[in-house]
Amino acid sequence: MVIDIKNISKKYGKKQVLKDVTFSAKSGECIGVIGANGCGKSTLLSILAGVQRADGGEFLCDGRDLLTLDKLRSTAVGYVPQGTPLLEELNAYDNLFLWYDKKTLEKELSGGMLDTLGINEFLRVRVSRMSGGMKKRLSIGCALANYPPVLLLDEPMSALDIACKQKIKDYLKDYKSKGGILILVTHDVLELELCDRCYIIKNGATQPFDYSGDTVELVREIS
Repeated sequence: MVIDIKNISKKYGKKQVLKDVTFSAKSGECIGVIGANGCGKSTLLSILAGVQRADGGEFLCDGRDLLTLDKLRSTAVGYVPQGTPLLEELNAYDNLFLWYDKKTLEKELSGGMLDTLGINEFLRVRVSRMSGGMKKRLSIGCALANYPPVLLLDEPMSALDIACKQKIKDYLKDYKSKGGILILVTHDVLELELCDRCYIIKNGATQPFDYSGDTVELVREIS
């Protein structure tokens, strides 16, 4: 599979947030997107996920534009936003049951990717009582219900402890190894280590960013 993101643009009133976001990826690759706060990173992911409409551009998946094909996008793309898209009054199992049929859910909890994410550890805990790490792992589990080949993640490890970050990182490495495509908005060094290529959004456009592991350079670029 190959995805091509071409000339994505978005304006809020008179403010041009995105004007030429362009990059591509193929199966097994992770693309990192960095940039200063307010540069449009989260807006980009919400457009690719179909939450917001772009003013222009294309999101091609093997040549078919997912920005205009809602049904195809719903099966091809999983999305984990910064916030928690979960029902607070339900436990982990009941939230998952909104996305999975019972047979598939039991399979994934018994040695599948939900087991890999460690969701069995808090399956009967109500969302309102979960830690941030539990909520993030559960959000990822819900986003993967249809086994989407493309996964969009907006700072998935933000404010999590080291153990939880490592669990999520291990899962994302496994997702890549099985041919999944990741688009990852991040400032986190652990997440950048997953990326095959990085782009920085400046003045609404993407530019290649060669991350060398120098955190001082990273901070300078996104400040």
